[in-house]
Amino acid sequence: MREPPLALQIRHPKDFYAGLIFMVVGVAALLIGRDYSLGTTTRMGPGYFPALLGALLTVLGLIISLRSLLLDGPAVGHIGFRPLVLILASMLAFAVLLEPAGLVIATAALIAIGCLGSVESRARDVIILSIALIAVALGLFVYGLGLPMKIWPGS
Repeated sequence: MREPPLALQIRHPKDFYAGLIFMVVGVAALLIGRDYSLGTTTRMGPGYFPALLGALLTVLGLIISLRSLLLDGPAVGHIGFRPLVLILASMLAFAVLLEPAGLVIATAALIAIGCLGSVESRARDVIILSIALIAVALGLFVYGLGLPMKIWPGS
């Protein structure tokens, strides 16, 4: 049986759902930041970046979703809930630990818990990644931008 010539068919489900996620996050950013003043390009207000990012994510999501109607691609495979839960738990651990334990321990916990989501993670790689990212975070946020945050517990 032949399909009607104008029927829209999702030919690349991964792109379609990725585009939908981008659009949802973009619209959420626009809605959350709608009450903040935008300011101007030369004097940006607190709502400028969320509005710009939200609009860009929404447009990008729309492009990716429309692209999924034109190009063939693989179906969405099995969704691994273990990695999803562990990555969310790692971000929660970072948020909870940052103030009492400091940036170094919170970042190490973020990486260690997040790496548990992958069966390919090796202890040596996790340690190297932790040291590198802690150094980058310290250099960028504490020393580069001068943000007032604890580095260690009690500091």
